[in-house]
Amino acid sequence: MKFGNNLEEFESLGDDHISTSSNTPMRNDAFKLSNEEKIDIIKDDVRHIMETLGLDLTDDSLNGTPNRVAKMFVNEIFGGLNPDKKPSASTFDNKYKYGEMLVEKNITVYSTCEHHLLPIVGKAHIAYISNGTVVGLSKMNRIVDYFAKRPQVQERLTIQVVKELQEVLNTQDVACVIDAKHLCVNSRGIRDIESSTVTSEFGGKFKDKAVRREFLDYIKLDTKF
Repeated sequence: MKFGNNLEEFESLGDDHISTSSNTPMRNDAFKLSNEEKIDIIKDDVRHIMETLGLDLTDDSLNGTPNRVAKMFVNEIFGGLNPDKKPSASTFDNKYKYGEMLVEKNITVYSTCEHHLLPIVGKAHIAYISNGTVVGLSKMNRIVDYFAKRPQVQERLTIQVVKELQEVLNTQDVACVIDAKHLCVNSRGIRDIESSTVTSEFGGKFKDKAVRREFLDYIKLDTKF
């Protein structure tokens, strides 16, 4: 998909929630700079934005904001851009021969909309059917967190989680459903605070309607402690 330099075209891209790739768009020199160098550059950029808005950065409450934002961008909310932070997902032989689907539901998702850099907050539900190997439960949470910690489109995030688990588990039998609120919709634009976005990706056996229905029924279970 190609766009010209028309500002309205770029605006519509974001408002229509269009993704251009299932891979996060990254430049070849994305990791030429160290994290410390990136923080120094972003700090100056944030300071410039705040000063342009007319804020007085000599105020004690605002003075440290550029540095805090820069560190947050690099080390926290966009930390998933760094492949060094990709979680190692060790697998184990399925010695107990568990042959049904395994479901990890209600995984908290904190991400950032790449069109307006506003939060995406929701829940992810993952399932897989073992092909002879299993993965630690917490690793599924970590995989979701890793791909969520970058500027994202929810459709892409859902696909990336499934592809990663398919590779880790050496099976196509993986599914993911994400239900999330986008503050670019809830707090600006249409400002619809009630709406949420649901995306899904079904691989292998989960393309079968009966298997898919079983998974969807599991994630409806109300688990309380």
